[in-house]
Formats: sequence, structure tokens, C-alpha cells
Amino acid sequence: MTTNFLTKEGFQKLADELEYLRTQKRAEVANRLHEAMEGGELIENAEYEAAKNEQAFVEGRIQELEIILASARVIEEKGKKEKGDLVQIGSTVTIRENGSGAEKYTIVGAAEANPREGKISNESPIGKAILNHHAGEEVNVEAPGGTFKVKIVKTE
Repeated sequence: MTTNFLTKEGFQKLADELEYLRTQKRAEVANRLHEAMEGGELIENAEYEAAKNEQAFVEGRIQELEIILASARVIEEKGKKEKGDLVQIGSTVTIRENGSGAEKYTIVGAAEANPREGKISNESPIGKAILNHHAGEEVNVEAPGGTFKVKIVKTE
């Protein structure tokens, strides 16, 4: 089983989603199924099919979250003295690609990645390339669209 790196915030968010799905969402879907079954012919009942599909999705997501949380390793926040300038999971990094403006990302595990929120996975091309490097270094990023260089401006 692979380790899923999560921040405390990310772990709590997934745990809350799991609790919601187990308690409220399962009950909602069960009620929809029960109501659809009372509607008559199940073979041609679109509501019944939709409820069954939703039930399958909910159960699949519950399983997925249970696996992620069971194999989770929570990233401990380090004090300023301990952090230094080494890029690690949990680091917030400012990088600059040739000719572009600075971009700021937090390196997180794949289960928590959300580029729109500035959270990139340690398994993404940029995350993988800058991991274990220091501020001031220039690194090659191997991406599907080709190789490019980024400079690590600073780490927090």
C-alpha cells in the first residue's frame, strides 16, 4: 500500500467527507432507492437507476477515502529554524520559469493536490523535480510537453 502524504488540514477534510458520506449521504441515497422502488416497475424506472448509480458512487468514494486515510502520513509542520530552504512535502515554494513571473505552490500528497488552490502533488512533474532541492537552485522539469527549467526562488 502506498503512503498518502496529507497535511493536517487535508487529513481532516477527507475524514469529514468520509463521515458525511457514511452518515448523511448513505441515508439520503437509501431513501431515494426506497421511494423509487415504491414507484412501480423497476425495469423502466429512471429514478431507481439514478439512485442505484449514486449509491455505487457513494460506496466507491467511501472505500477510496478509507484506503487513503488508512495509509495516510500526516505532514508535520516544522518550525522556522527546522525548515531551512530544502523543498520537502509541506513546503511552500516560490518558483520562476524562464521568462515568466514567480509562482507560489505548496507541495502536498497526491490525494490533497489542487492546483487552483496552489497545492501541487509531490508526484507531479514540477513537484517531483523540485523536491529535495534548495532555494537558489535551477532544476529541469520532465513534463509530458517536454523538458523545461525552473528556478527555486524561495521556500517557506
